[in-house]
Parts: sequence; C-alpha cells; structure tokens
Amino acid sequence: MNTQSLTKTFAVDQTPSEVFAAINNVRGWWSGDIQGDTDRLGAEFTYRNKDVHRSTQKITELAPGKRIVWRVIDSDLTFLKKRNEWNGTKIVFDISKKKDRTEVTFTHEGLVPDHECFDVCSNAWGFYITDSLRKLITSGKGQPNRD
Repeated sequence: MNTQSLTKTFAVDQTPSEVFAAINNVRGWWSGDIQGDTDRLGAEFTYRNKDVHRSTQKITELAPGKRIVWRVIDSDLTFLKKRNEWNGTKIVFDISKKKDRTEVTFTHEGLVPDHECFDVCSNAWGFYITDSLRKLITSGKGQPNRD
C-alpha cells in the first residue's frame, strides 16, 4: 500500500510574503466558482467546478510567509465511485527561504496513489500549482482556466 501524499514543489524569486499573498488569492490561480473568504483563519470557502467537483475547505493554519493549511470538510467529486474521497484530507502550502529563492511545497495530505482520484487530481493540481499559481506569483497573473 502506497501512502505517500501528493506533493509538488517549485522555487521563485519573490519573497515569502509575496508568495503567501498569492496563495491566499485563490481566485487568481484556481478555476471554478469560489465562495467565501480564502485568506482568514477559521474561514470556510467552497470551490465548485460545474457539476464535476465541489469541495468546502476550512482554513486551519495561516502563518504569514510560512504556511497555509486547508482541511477539506466536505467534498463531492462526481467522477469518482467514492465521491467524498477528499473529506478529511488537508491541503498544505509550506513556504520557506532557500538561499536567495522562496520554495513552495504543496502537499495534499491524504490524497495517496491508492485513491481513485490520485492520477486525475495529480494532473490537475500539477497544472494549478506549478503553472497557474507559479505564474500568479512571478507575473501577477495566474492562469486558472487552461487556454
């Protein structure tokens, strides 16, 4: 059984504070309809992409320039047999200074290769994290909707 959670890492020239602000600007890098505050400890927000994906995240950690954690409290991924597979998982952004760059490590804790969603979700998170979020951080404009 493989229990390694999905992780993506990249480095940028921007400061940890700039990276933190960009991650919290969820609408700037993640597509779909987002309702609620995405930048306040204890807040809950819902992400919805048509009738395919709906999830509600609660912000459980918000350490400026260092770490952001969302706990998925409810999900409905209609393309899965177990549609609530994300329930109880955590979406974690760790921000750290590495020499003269800022490193972002994204981990979807609990999303492991043995889960049905792993391949599809890995590809989607790969785009949103290493492409759209990185572009938002480096240029000020993300690409939440693939062209």
